[in-house]
Amino acid sequence: MRAQVLTGIRQMELRDVAKPIIENDTDVLLKVECVGVCGSDVHYYETGRIGTDLVQFPWIVGHEFSATVVQTGNKTTRIKVGDEVVVDPAMSCGSCEQCRAGRENTCRNIRFLACPGQAQGCLCEYIVMPEDCCFPTAGRVTLEQGALCEPFSIGVYAVQCSQTGPGAKIAVLGSGPIGLSCFVALRAQSVKSIYMTDKVAQRVDIAKQAGAVWSGNPDEEDIVESIREQEPDGMDVVFECAGEQETLDEGIELLRPGGKLMVVGIPRFDRVSFIAEKMRRKEITIINVRRQNKCTQSAIDLIASGKADVDFMLTHRFEFENAQKAFDMVAAYCDGVVKALIKVGN
Repeated sequence: MRAQVLTGIRQMELRDVAKPIIENDTDVLLKVECVGVCGSDVHYYETGRIGTDLVQFPWIVGHEFSATVVQTGNKTTRIKVGDEVVVDPAMSCGSCEQCRAGRENTCRNIRFLACPGQAQGCLCEYIVMPEDCCFPTAGRVTLEQGALCEPFSIGVYAVQCSQTGPGAKIAVLGSGPIGLSCFVALRAQSVKSIYMTDKVAQRVDIAKQAGAVWSGNPDEEDIVESIREQEPDGMDVVFECAGEQETLDEGIELLRPGGKLMVVGIPRFDRVSFIAEKMRRKEITIINVRRQNKCTQSAIDLIASGKADVDFMLTHRFEFENAQKAFDMVAAYCDGVVKALIKVGN
């Protein structure tokens, strides 16, 4: 089969590799249809690492995808050949104390697609996954929407962890796919007072067009001052979705006393800091969001019901042969890209 393989920093090659086979009775063989380009994929493409996770080249990236089932193991019960599925890229062990506590997203033995040392990614024609990671769509969402379900499920989970109510005042710092996924999940919970920021002008415009009450660019204005002019008491919850020290600082400034800072973005650096006095005097709660936990089906259902519109996030489409162009575009934030999608299936 063909796969797009990282062979070095900013180097990607279309190669012939061995087609995977089912080895466990509860696994399924999937034909990959659509793959979304995630910021973490781009981190590996640009630097070969995220934190202590170091790529050993050659390596296949990609973890946001939809697929069609082509073969099932002998003990599968929910999946049949021909099903279109959304795939959760996290393979938890089910037996460690984290899994037993219902925290599969922090499983001690987790294997995550495209994470170095765990599992190769999905930017290839076929892949084998556990049945438990596959969610049949029954045609309720398109294959493109199916690939968007993975980032959207993170937004759904982040909002769930925040315990945000409809009347809350919210800021989302970073209007990329994850920030916009939080925005869409918040809107699905009938939250209306949502303020958005981003340094990419087109994303500021997209957030505004999607229904944010205000959106602004921190390179062009003091976003803390601008938001506080409209909400002098401060935000109830801030979703930090950029993975930057600057946005963490802005989040603390924006929050009201007793507010929550949801840390969703993935920094490229090893350490972050907080202004202790402001954080302490306000009694700020900081919640780190680790991917998603049991929210894939909810993401599918919200999209299928029409309560969540994710289509506007998909701004660019690429053929499989042109995958590197998609990565270069996302890495450079050019042409107003929000989510780039690579079509693998024919």
